[in-house]
Amino acid sequence: MTTVVGIDSSTQSCKVVVVDTHTGRTLAHANAPHPDGTSVNPAAWLDALRTAWWDAGVPGRGDVVGVAVAGQQHGMVAVDRHGEPVHDALLWNDVRSAPQAARMLAEHGTEWWVERVDMAPVPSLTLSKLAWLRENDPEAASRVERVMLPHDWLTLQLCGEFVTDRSDASGTGYYDAAHDRYRPELLEEYFGAVPQLPRVLAAGGAAGTLGPEWGCGSGVVVGPGAGDNAAAALGLGLGEGEVTISVGTSGTVFACSAEPPRDPSGVTAGFADATGRFLPLLCTINAARVMTSTAELLGVGLDEFTRLATSGATDAGGLTLLPYFDGERTPNLPQATGRLDGMTRASLTRENLARAAVLSVANSLADCLSVLRGLDVAVERVLLIGGGARSEALCSVLPDTLGMPVDVPDTGEYVALGAARQAAWVTTGSFPEWERSVGRRLHPTSDTGAQRFRQRYGDARANLETELAADPMERRPEPTG
Repeated sequence: MTTVVGIDSSTQSCKVVVVDTHTGRTLAHANAPHPDGTSVNPAAWLDALRTAWWDAGVPGRGDVVGVAVAGQQHGMVAVDRHGEPVHDALLWNDVRSAPQAARMLAEHGTEWWVERVDMAPVPSLTLSKLAWLRENDPEAASRVERVMLPHDWLTLQLCGEFVTDRSDASGTGYYDAAHDRYRPELLEEYFGAVPQLPRVLAAGGAAGTLGPEWGCGSGVVVGPGAGDNAAAALGLGLGEGEVTISVGTSGTVFACSAEPPRDPSGVTAGFADATGRFLPLLCTINAARVMTSTAELLGVGLDEFTRLATSGATDAGGLTLLPYFDGERTPNLPQATGRLDGMTRASLTRENLARAAVLSVANSLADCLSVLRGLDVAVERVLLIGGGARSEALCSVLPDTLGMPVDVPDTGEYVALGAARQAAWVTTGSFPEWERSVGRRLHPTSDTGAQRFRQRYGDARANLETELAADPMERRPEPTG
């Protein structure tokens, strides 16, 4: 038997899985936490990887033949000529570059950006973060020699090679996935320079070999890696007509497509996937943390929160929550905050507040699915993964909110599994056909309460968008971390 190692370096933690190369069965796993906040010293990711790597028992195994890294997308890792970060990495959910993204959009318009990089500028993108660095810390910006993404940085630590893949490169704002090329003129315009950028490897290409300090002997192949959502699609074996909803720190809704998506609104990101195809994707900043924050406010654990959320009025008794606690990406409202409407003495109960929090997350995801449908992306089957798939409260409302059944694959670390699958592909030269196991199917119940909430939610969102359009600087959350 031979094994491969998949790494998921997410916002919150680093997960390592050891997988049988031929069957995809997980043999060992471990995880280590990352610091909280929206800006992080990349050294913390390396520390977490080392901890999880050793806890999973990888060093000393004589059967490891490959490894690959999946990582949170967009994060700005800018280093000097010595390889030292000039600034903490700004993560995907750091919205301090909202003014720069807004200016980019105002200067060129949505259509111009979609034609060049398949999406409109938002604060998540690496390019907007580099523009922020140039304007707010010009001394640090002047020392930037290389720019890379979180998974690229970890791949560099594993094998010493400065490389990336199409999926992660396509989320930078300066890579054209449809034509597989960087757009250096965008860096010149908004960063004032063109730093060294990682070489983009083809799907199934090798980055290099694992360094001896990782304790696995010689000849262990390192894959190109991938963005976390592309890796999740790879781990699931996502096919055309299938849409994945992943609920973790963020909420993502993505599909598999042979052709690059063209969303004239710029809302849908035209990412590449990890197989040579495309991954039209919409992302929300606020997802599982909306529910955990509400549980903390109520002073209860998640089990009691679930009981509260499933025991009250199905439409939350008239309460309507907009879950934009940390600003939002879909819709693109980085300056927004959350909003709770419909409060009366009768409606403001613990049960209704818990229910409203869960329904708000479900409706935010439903908005994303509606956008995909509007682009004629086939939506024949929905798969639910991530930590949210373990929330009985969310599972109980999602089918009625989406208006269709939802399949929940057996619990698994699908991002890390996707990285392992890539490692197996690179090592063996053929795409591994691992079986996907679906644990249960959730069916709509024709709940009229969920439908009433959906109508109120849409009205509240439209009202907020109108208010912020009239005064776009009215609210802006301070960056954390």
